[in-house]
Amino acid sequence: MDRSHIALITGGSRGLGRSAALALAARGVDLILTYRSGLAEAQAVVAQAQALGVRAVALPLDVADSASFPAFAEQVRAALRQHWQREHFDHLVNNAGIGVHAAFADTTEAQFDQLMNVHLKGPFFLTQTLLPLMADGGRILNLSSGLARFALPGYAAYAAMKGAVEVLTRYLAKELGPRGIAVNVLAPGAIETDFGGGAVRDNAQLNAFVASQTALGRAGRPEDIGAVVAALLSPELGWVNAQRIEASGGMFL
Repeated sequence: MDRSHIALITGGSRGLGRSAALALAARGVDLILTYRSGLAEAQAVVAQAQALGVRAVALPLDVADSASFPAFAEQVRAALRQHWQREHFDHLVNNAGIGVHAAFADTTEAQFDQLMNVHLKGPFFLTQTLLPLMADGGRILNLSSGLARFALPGYAAYAAMKGAVEVLTRYLAKELGPRGIAVNVLAPGAIETDFGGGAVRDNAQLNAFVASQTALGRAGRPEDIGAVVAALLSPELGWVNAQRIEASGGMFL
């Protein structure tokens, strides 16, 4: 490549975002990471990425606060000029998320609104706001969940948002096709992170259940997903577009 690619990853300070960032850095992709409250964690990821030989910066962002997106875009623009002397970045990974576990009958409107703002409204309007800063021929990768395919009680609202993101992905692919921007959605299965209070990682009974329902016989690990993110943003997979890719080890087949 005549220049390094730059990927912007929301929620890049921990969990799947961190794993994706480091997998991309290992492939020589420069990084703009966002974090909501974990500045120290984000700075640690930046340092690890820099140790791999790429340029990386971390910027604060609350994806639930769409009113903040224009100001965030200006921060991205300034970072691009300062660190890369460029006007555009290449890849957007809409990764930031939260987990809420509540039975359908008990889900509150506040919980629903929070999930919608973080998982649907946020990626919708953040992507829209950042489009002028994206390079033609770039990629957008949205994050969904295996829960959009199979149903586990307690995730009705969360999974509904992810289902909407999967539909949105196809529309983005269609409408951004003229700019050569490919848009896909990645659906992880159950992963051992601190997501949802770290239940899959820390609850031995839940971990064993996940393993028993997965063809490859274990729960997923963050590096499993980070590697898939890096692959989907690689030059070799540029013809993959408007697709839902599930990385679950074969859950609930």
